[in-house]
Amino acid sequence: MRKKEYFADSEEASLLYREEFRDMKTEEPEVAPSPEKDKFEIIGKSTSRIDGEKIVTGRAPYTHDIKLRGMLYGKILRSPHACAEVISMDISQVQSLPGVKAAIQLKKGRVTYAGEQVAAVAAVDEKTAEQALKLIKVEYKSLPFAVTEEKAMEEGAPQVRKRPNVQKFNEYTRGNIDKGFKEADFVLENTYKTAVEIHHPAETHGSVAKWEGERLTVWDSTQAIFGVRDGLARALKIPASRIKVIKHYMGGGFGSKLGINDYTVAAAMLAKQANKPVKIILSRRENSLCVGNRPSSLQTIKGGVKKDGTLTALYLKNYTSGGIGRGDYCSEPVVDLYKCPNVQVEEHSVFTNTGASRPTRAPGHVQGTFALEGFLEELANKINLDPLELRKKNYSTKNQGDKETPYSSKGLNKCYQLGAEKIGWKRRNKRPGEGNGKVRRGLGVASQIWWGVGRAGTQADVKLHPDGSVEAICGTQDIGCGTRTYMATITAETLGLRPKDVTVKIGNTEYPWCGGSGGSTTTPSVAPAIRDAALKAADYLKKMAAEKLKAKPDEINITKGKFSNKNDPVQSIGYKKLIEELRKERKFRREKVFHGEYVGRPSGFAYNTFGAHFAEVEVDVETGKVKVLKVVGVHEIGRLINKITAESQIIGGITQGVSTALFEERIMDNTTGNVANPNFRDYKIATSLDIPEITPLIVDTVDPRINNLGAKGLGEPPRIPPAGAIANAVYNAIGVHVREIPMTPDKVLQALKRKEVD
Repeated sequence: MRKKEYFADSEEASLLYREEFRDMKTEEPEVAPSPEKDKFEIIGKSTSRIDGEKIVTGRAPYTHDIKLRGMLYGKILRSPHACAEVISMDISQVQSLPGVKAAIQLKKGRVTYAGEQVAAVAAVDEKTAEQALKLIKVEYKSLPFAVTEEKAMEEGAPQVRKRPNVQKFNEYTRGNIDKGFKEADFVLENTYKTAVEIHHPAETHGSVAKWEGERLTVWDSTQAIFGVRDGLARALKIPASRIKVIKHYMGGGFGSKLGINDYTVAAAMLAKQANKPVKIILSRRENSLCVGNRPSSLQTIKGGVKKDGTLTALYLKNYTSGGIGRGDYCSEPVVDLYKCPNVQVEEHSVFTNTGASRPTRAPGHVQGTFALEGFLEELANKINLDPLELRKKNYSTKNQGDKETPYSSKGLNKCYQLGAEKIGWKRRNKRPGEGNGKVRRGLGVASQIWWGVGRAGTQADVKLHPDGSVEAICGTQDIGCGTRTYMATITAETLGLRPKDVTVKIGNTEYPWCGGSGGSTTTPSVAPAIRDAALKAADYLKKMAAEKLKAKPDEINITKGKFSNKNDPVQSIGYKKLIEELRKERKFRREKVFHGEYVGRPSGFAYNTFGAHFAEVEVDVETGKVKVLKVVGVHEIGRLINKITAESQIIGGITQGVSTALFEERIMDNTTGNVANPNFRDYKIATSLDIPEITPLIVDTVDPRINNLGAKGLGEPPRIPPAGAIANAVYNAIGVHVREIPMTPDKVLQALKRKEVD
């Protein structure tokens, strides 16, 4: 079977995110949701994580922590060449090393990046496995390579794939772009650049595989347990029914752990050969080479605007490099975020001999928003208009630049209002760079659009036991965002209990089906499914309580652990008392399971999340150093489910955004074809000393159509605007836009020199 059919670093797998999350079809549910009237006591408030103590005390089991009886340790031999033919491979000497229990060849033919796996071994300990790798003899024929976009785009550059290195993969047009530019009073054109960003979750990638006869169990650090199961079934040519995938806790993924991985397949193959469990945990260096990255971008934007701030035309040409995989779609903000009648987009992938891209929290939108929002900032200055007013002037109520489908809900204007008040927008420099002195301050803003809708077909169960205990069960995975907590909260709210009264079971493919946790889809998929199951359980309990209270089921209220008659609240029966009486009457002798499902949302509407970030920075114009002082992040995500975890999402997204804006950049060695900074010493990431004051704000409005709770997703949105807002604040401080992230001191100083020339 060809590698591209199941490995996550293939071009086809790099399309997973777009196909699975962006382009989900709107399905008409049997009954449209009407959650506006729902009033809650727990939902929307701050509920501490039900597993918080377990996590902070180190008792939560991560994939790194899995230890099985007789377990072996796997290691992978990776190509040192960016491009080469594997002429021959000899693994015979490996088997003679004491402690080695399995060895397999994983690659024949051409390797296309340094770090691609070619062989693997399993031994009784890691040291022996590492020694075994040195005994594998591989003869390579080194070939020319191109590891940078500039090199790959040169005439006569080494061909990375069996196609040109530059390939158009997206184009879009509405209106007449030439007509739009003719109608403009001012036209501006600038180019913006973003670097390749490496996935560096706290927990590196890893899997543990164990066979019991013909049945395989895998413990995986993954965002998609069902995707791993199905990928293994294809790779190993066995039925998915013989595979179980488990994921208890995970130390970050951010898109890199969606779907099947090549090391997971290798662990399963080694375990089969050795007839013992095998554990493969990637090193930090391996994480730098072969588990994905956020593609770079080189975006040229040309725009036309009238004197009053009305946009007349936007043109985007983007070159984006995802290594041997496709680059990111960066044009969504240009296409959808603002009212503009004439838009044209061209996007091209630039293939290089580097590891393939994978979805990275808000793929494409981070790069696209940085460029578009920076361009609008410069355009506003061109017509002497407050950049926030420019955004408000071109506010849209429909997608495709106000041309197509109305948004189901949109609170971006409210985000602008709250954020501007909190940051003190009136303090900003009226003209960019008008301050004096060695250290200059500035304020900036950037808007955000994302999807964050649910995935139809997501299933969940609520199980009532005769002793009164309750379980909430779903085959989803908590990737660090508090899924267990909101499942408990929703179930408890619906049944009149407390979150601690509910036992949550997730992270196992033997539980009801759920898709991968990516695209901000987990909450709007799982929450309505568990709510549906809990409502069915509540209906059953109301019926039983109504018989006791001589009332009709629709006259029963559930709250604070008891059932009462709406018409006569004195008449009531406690939850535990009701269960006890039903058990004595032999009406509740065994567990009762109530199945829930998220069936979709009404067609005819665009479902998106919105937000705005405001940043304050200071810039040392002598050293070029940028310090972010404060960021206010405001988001509209439909109904708020849990205030404390939502605020944590915003804080985390801004933290990552500061890191991207100022520090993160993969550097390739053109001589060797290897990553030059595959560690935390050389690959700079923001530390606690770099994190500013962060104020998270949420516009808590119910989306009337999206699902039975009116909730959208919040995973990606906070990650999108920070870099743009920070760059615009720098522009406001020094009077020249850096136009490239990360905004390292040398780039800031170069921009200041450009200002002097201009």
